[in-house]
Amino acid sequence: MADTVKTAAAAAPEAAAARRNEKVGLVVSTKMEKTIVVEIEMRKAHPKYKRVMKSNKKFYAHDELNSARVGDVVRIRETRPLSKLKRWSLEEIVRRSSLSQLDEKAAVVEA
Repeated sequence: MADTVKTAAAAAPEAAAARRNEKVGLVVSTKMEKTIVVEIEMRKAHPKYKRVMKSNKKFYAHDELNSARVGDVVRIRETRPLSKLKRWSLEEIVRRSSLSQLDEKAAVVEA
């Protein structure tokens, strides 16, 4: 009986984390400290005309290490409110931008 209570209690935080909403988008701004702006493109069929419409929405996400750069494709996860606009946190960098790789190489050559 005690074992089932422990396993249920241990599984609860994992289930809550897995239930949180995740989105994949493009980083459009990194000008703030520990904050990135991620733009998500959504495609949805028009209710009446059935034409696929594109719409964009920007989300502010917390980036603790300032590791994301403009142009990167990132995965963000919903979290508790961190500020007036920030409700998301950076989960992982899916793909690095080719522009940021060129900047790194140029910095190494100059040094």
